[in-house]
Amino acid sequence: MRIVALAGGTGAAKLLRGLNALVSPGTMPVVGNTGDDTRVWGLHVSPDLDTICYTLGGCIDEHRGWGLRDESFRTLETMARFGEPTWFNLGDRDLATHLHRTRLLTEGKTLTDVTAAIARDLGVGQPVLPMSDQPVRTRLLGPDGWLDFQEYFVREKTQVDVAAVDYADASAARPAPGVVEAIAEADAVIVCPSNPVTSIGPILAVPGIARALEATDATVLAISPIIGGEAVSGPAGRLMAACGHEVSAVGVASTYAPWLDILLADSQDAALDPQIRSGGTRPIFTNTVMRDRQGEIALARKTLEALA
Repeated sequence: MRIVALAGGTGAAKLLRGLNALVSPGTMPVVGNTGDDTRVWGLHVSPDLDTICYTLGGCIDEHRGWGLRDESFRTLETMARFGEPTWFNLGDRDLATHLHRTRLLTEGKTLTDVTAAIARDLGVGQPVLPMSDQPVRTRLLGPDGWLDFQEYFVREKTQVDVAAVDYADASAARPAPGVVEAIAEADAVIVCPSNPVTSIGPILAVPGIARALEATDATVLAISPIIGGEAVSGPAGRLMAACGHEVSAVGVASTYAPWLDILLADSQDAALDPQIRSGGTRPIFTNTVMRDRQGEIALARKTLEALA
């Protein structure tokens, strides 16, 4: 089966690790969100792409869920002495990734080229593609004005009321090379259990990607990141509400309604079956919480069974 995955960060990476244990190397292109990308100390940081690569490369910090394991933060401590902002925690080993990426981008390489090189060097067995080589930045409107995603997520720890979400410069972006082609040639597209607003939303905002999902003959399946009316983790629920979406598996299905075939939702939400079906999506209910590696593989196996 030819599979394409659309992915954000931590939750997506766990499912991808489970899928990676069940599919052949090189058969599952992963399209990663770059709306979270930012610049720290002049360096280009791609948090979601790195989380995917670190997880599939076997070097993620399991405790934090981001960054590299066995990390130190001596550079961060020293930058604080110089009065530099240190609210975005860059570890010393993680810093090498961003130095490497920024140098290659400065030399004229595309983000697609750089991401492929980083994935290869980390031993990632699946193709990892950014959603676009052009910058698209997720911004959130708080009480005091617009915030970049990392300002909202890391600096403010999501403790800001959000009135609106914008994908800056999305209209001028193009899908990265291979993204639309992979969707068109796929037998199945998996939308990982990521925040529909700030992880999958930016991918869909790139002109041509949503259209490719509508046009593909592939079966499109999404895993709901909402269980019992609450997000499994992070601010997905609050952001869905801020954007006018119902905070439920029904809301997830309706967000993806134009092209979604199957929604994998948690067994706790089985009573929502009629509402999800009424929107044209077939629901399948199972345990969607990934507490450990066994849970990741179990959900991955259920996903593949639903697509068979």
